[in-house]
Amino acid sequence: MGKAGEIFTEKLIQASKAKRIGNGMTPGVEIGPVITRESKERIETLIQKGLDNGARLLLDGRKINIPGGEEGNFMGPTILADVDSESEIYKTEIFGPVIILNNVDSLEDAIKLTNQSRHGNAASIFTTNGAAARKFRHDALAGNIGINIGIAAPMAFFPFSGWKESFYGDLHGQSFHAVEFYTQTKVVIERWHDDWTRKF
Repeated sequence: MGKAGEIFTEKLIQASKAKRIGNGMTPGVEIGPVITRESKERIETLIQKGLDNGARLLLDGRKINIPGGEEGNFMGPTILADVDSESEIYKTEIFGPVIILNNVDSLEDAIKLTNQSRHGNAASIFTTNGAAARKFRHDALAGNIGINIGIAAPMAFFPFSGWKESFYGDLHGQSFHAVEFYTQTKVVIERWHDDWTRKF
């Protein structure tokens, strides 16, 4: 982990605490509610299971108070550290404001940790080292790779590519794949002998 890990952890906590939570239609709000009460309960259950399996809670967003939003499904940013890679929360796509923070000692260890996940939606690296970026780009088993970009989820006119259990089907819903999905294709097979004319 080293000094960089300590600095990153503290800055991540500070940035998460500064996020404004509330009605997503309100200007300045950065985190709206999760989609349903059941979704909120599922996320809270996963967090607790992670803690029961030995994870450390660096920031708890489960008991957030939003004035006027008492009936809403609001959750604040939650950060868990030292999460067991065999625990349920580690193996689940949470779809909530939860970050799992596990530190490793090398780029190779980071790629190994990324690749052992059964999901492959996106993976990002932050670096000033071009060789490290190139290695991560080629070796990380995820459909969307971010280089110095936190969430590699582009606009609809860019391709988007989930891998492994982060995707079902054979075409993605953005960019050229979306065009192919809504296109009826035709295959034409021709053969022309040398003594036949090809003029029309």
